Amino acid sequence: MYLVFRNRNLVLQSLRRFNLETLISRRLWSRSVSSTHSNAETDSKQTGIFSLAGELASLVEESSPHVDDPKPRSRMELKRSLELRLKKRVKEQYSDGKFHDLLKKVIARPETLRDAYDCIRLNSNVPVTESDGTVAFAFDSMAEELSSGVFDVASNTFSLVARDKTKEVLVLPSLPLKVVQEAVRIVLEVVFSPYFSKISHSCRSGRGRGSALKYISNSMSRSDWCFALSLSKKVDDSVFESLLSVMEEKVEDCSLSVLLRSMFEARVLNLEFGGFPKGHGLPQEGVLSRVLMNVYLDRFDHEFYRISMRHEALDRDAQTEEGGLGSKLRSWFRRKAGEEDLKSDPEKDVAVRVYCCRFMDEIFFSVSGPEKVAVDIRSEAVDFLRNSLHLDVTDETDPSPCETTSGLRVLGTLVRKNVRESPAVKAVHKLKEKVRLFALQKEEAWTLGTVRIGKKWLGHGLKKVKESEIRGLADSNSTLSQISSHRKPGMETDHWYKVLLRIWMEDVLRTSADRSEEFILSKHIVEPTIPQELRDAYSKFQTNAAAYVSSETAKVEALLPCPDPHDKPVFFGDVVAPTNAIRRRLFRYGLVTAEGYARANSMLILQDTAQIIDWFSGLVRRWVIWYGGCSNFDEMKALIDNQVRKSCIRTLASKYRIHENEIERRLDEELSTIPSAEDIEEEIQYEKLDSPAFDRDEHLTYGIFNSGSCLLSLARIVSESRPCSCFVSGCSMAAAAVYTLHAMERQKFPGWKTGFSVCVPSSLNGRRIGLCKQHLKDLYLGQISLQAIDFGAWR
Repeated sequence: MYLVFRNRNLVLQSLRRFNLETLISRRLWSRSVSSTHSNAETDSKQTGIFSLAGELASLVEESSPHVDDPKPRSRMELKRSLELRLKKRVKEQYSDGKFHDLLKKVIARPETLRDAYDCIRLNSNVPVTESDGTVAFAFDSMAEELSSGVFDVASNTFSLVARDKTKEVLVLPSLPLKVVQEAVRIVLEVVFSPYFSKISHSCRSGRGRGSALKYISNSMSRSDWCFALSLSKKVDDSVFESLLSVMEEKVEDCSLSVLLRSMFEARVLNLEFGGFPKGHGLPQEGVLSRVLMNVYLDRFDHEFYRISMRHEALDRDAQTEEGGLGSKLRSWFRRKAGEEDLKSDPEKDVAVRVYCCRFMDEIFFSVSGPEKVAVDIRSEAVDFLRNSLHLDVTDETDPSPCETTSGLRVLGTLVRKNVRESPAVKAVHKLKEKVRLFALQKEEAWTLGTVRIGKKWLGHGLKKVKESEIRGLADSNSTLSQISSHRKPGMETDHWYKVLLRIWMEDVLRTSADRSEEFILSKHIVEPTIPQELRDAYSKFQTNAAAYVSSETAKVEALLPCPDPHDKPVFFGDVVAPTNAIRRRLFRYGLVTAEGYARANSMLILQDTAQIIDWFSGLVRRWVIWYGGCSNFDEMKALIDNQVRKSCIRTLASKYRIHENEIERRLDEELSTIPSAEDIEEEIQYEKLDSPAFDRDEHLTYGIFNSGSCLLSLARIVSESRPCSCFVSGCSMAAAAVYTLHAMERQKFPGWKTGFSVCVPSSLNGRRIGLCKQHLKDLYLGQISLQAIDFGAWR
């Protein structure tokens, strides 16, 4: 008996030391606690002592209150639950193959409008638990107006006119109309999204830009020809009427069509094919743009299957027809495709495969087969878009070969087909890269050392100038004494020294292409004074390294065993980040100089330290999420480490007027949000593990996940005499400051995805917006987009 109690006590002590909350959270005890506890009570009554099972059950029961604590859900999980709630209401209206009376019985209900408003608040990163008394009373009246058909769309819009010569007009919805549009969007997605084709990677759960690029890279590795089609069309009456006719195939609701037509006539739908990239959170993209565009282009998606069926199945089977071998399956294909008299193709022995991927109004094609088939497929697709859908196609380039092309611009990135190297060739290239990097490090060390000596030379020169002003130390025969007569009376010594340097540098720059101060100090001051033997040794090392990289590597590759001619090369699709376009944007936004050196951004200096760091950190975060899997991500690491991070440090140094090293020492913890090149891989893994699955769903985060960074400058601080509320939809907080929005660029469609807002409309350039500190941080870090801002708060 003693041994039994002793063993029992040891077990209980070990269990108390163990973290039972972990076991409880994993529900390891949930099924057996009740039965074990009842059995333990029975045993204790019979034996008169507490059994081990009874004490274990009581121990779990003591910890059970911690099990019931609900885990907080992310905002996208809440948004998903709201959409599922609306989905049940929509499905109740399905009968006889159509949805009936969706406006009166689903949309025009106070609870539906409230859920739609909560979705808007979640997109704005406003907690739905917070009460908003300013709009809570309006849902009943809005529902009554919608149900009776007296809801005035035109009075719930506002117009913004550009201040430049274009006088561009942008019509945006006010908050009540935005709530109605959000409710209509959710209802239409429930109706039409189950019928969307597989080639569509938008407006579907679990699909987005990332899944589209993955499919494109995989299909390009198996294809011979590729091309992209970019659409362009501002929706007119004919396109809109065709869109309504497509919707009537699934929805029977005249009042809903009247509501959509009133939005179209008020120019507040903001539905445009082409013009700007979709899904980037730009204000000119309407709330209903995503679902309406996919409903209209779904006709093209189904037309693609007819085109691919004819070229893949029918052409290949045409050869058997000559031998008299009939096929019922082939005849069925012909009837479905409408090709009763299909002739045999001379290149029928080549297997044809057609791949297509569409993300909103950007369409990618790749074809495995002869060039003629690719040209025919492109011609058929363009004819259908122009003649049946009445859309314009801007890209008129012919299909290009996948192997020889430098890459195809798709969804703001570059996609190309590469050959997978053998391990031996990869080892040779790795050795070449090591030698090249070693030579580059030595060159950077040489330049850094000569620049440091040059700066000491400048300090020594200033010292000599000051000594020349002292009579006891002045040398009448020196050059400084001879030119001192040209010094203006009253000119300070430092100013006079700068004038002398500027005159000298102007003379040097006439013969030098590089205008940087570091280059002049290194090449024109320090290097001519370095011993000739040292200069020759450095030059010889760089020459030998370049020769080894170019010639020696070719000799080593020639010694490798020749590949078997029967072995086919292994191809793979490669996604490349547009680093050249990103460098141009860094210069345009004032982060680097024309020569590529990091500089301080003057528009951010007046903002707080945390806000400046958040702006740079948000840009890096976008690059890490978007381009973490690209083959040239090492170049992105160099941009982050050498330009973005240094630009942030120099901006803060200019703000406080202290040295950069002092800024790094004081703000080391704050600057850790901008990872260095060595920490970026850990940052990528952290982003994948830290963010919930719903927050990575591009369907729920449409307009947020791919939104670019915008540039704001401080206009004024909000005071009691001049109050201002936050412009973000659903936010009731007071704005901390008023900021000016700057439209820095407007790329032609389709443009490059650079991490910045590529196409802010000119009507918003120079507009002032009030933001609270939390939403300014969310905007900088990419948690919200410009679509969350109500630009009509000040009119």
